[in-house]
Amino acid sequence: MCGIAGLIHKGKTSNIGSEMTSMLQALKHRGPDSTGFAVYGEPSLGEYIMRVKVAEKEDIEKGHGILDKIDARIKELEKRLSDHKAKIKEKKKVTEYALRYIISHDGDTEKMARFIEEITGVEILSLGNGLELIKDLGDAGVVSEQYKLDKFKGTHAIGHTRMATESDVDIRSAHPYWAFPYNDVAVVHNGQITNYWIMRRELERKGHRFMSNCDSELLAVYTADNLSSKVPLEESLKRSISEIDGVFTYLVATDNQLGMAKDTMAAKPLVLFESDNLIAMASEEVAIRSILPQEIDTTDPYDEEVRVWQA
Repeated sequence: MCGIAGLIHKGKTSNIGSEMTSMLQALKHRGPDSTGFAVYGEPSLGEYIMRVKVAEKEDIEKGHGILDKIDARIKELEKRLSDHKAKIKEKKKVTEYALRYIISHDGDTEKMARFIEEITGVEILSLGNGLELIKDLGDAGVVSEQYKLDKFKGTHAIGHTRMATESDVDIRSAHPYWAFPYNDVAVVHNGQITNYWIMRRELERKGHRFMSNCDSELLAVYTADNLSSKVPLEESLKRSISEIDGVFTYLVATDNQLGMAKDTMAAKPLVLFESDNLIAMASEEVAIRSILPQEIDTTDPYDEEVRVWQA
């Protein structure tokens, strides 16, 4: 079933970590397996924020010398950053298996990222100037507290609560998804893509990487492919309606935009609130009301509808 949510503040920052936590917690009945956030803070010129996973949560629970393997992976990761002339300006080990780096780098970030992900067990969750992608097992309250998201300030965010139907219950299969080569793109999705394997093979032949077998990751790779070819976000969303088969509603966030698209059948729900300063949307109105308790008017986007908002 799954639940998706997005919000964007126009012209100002807000406590979006807390707001998105409230929205996703209100949707936890739609997906108890995992929760994910893509939050956008103020970018710093010349700096990248890298969120990386060096093991699955279940690996820690199983033991079998995993902590020694994790230490070795982190050492190799930092060596490879150095090999690509990236300077670590800040490092934080958030959990035993998840780290946050702030780095400076003026080379080819995609080449560096691919080099890092050659390390067994290492996956870059996001690499961007403003984007930070956090996902883990458990509901929004658990994940938000674990990753200290309650005080995160920024302009916009998207999030997801997942009920696993097509792939495993692990962090790798959780939303949101980020894809090369666009640093600050993230996607959340509710639905099922029926031509997933056909489109995945086409994108892999073009050199794109997939880290899971979850059909939703295709939307992130598809969007990154279009944006890297100078296709505007709104046009990419419109193309997806005719090029991607299945039932879907999905949200895309970039460094300064938030977009949504619904397929021709509009079978997957989305409720939208829009004011002069704030746009909020979610699979159910209860999520929007969790941050806007006053009386509000909402709408349901139509089939094949595409919208894009600017931060």
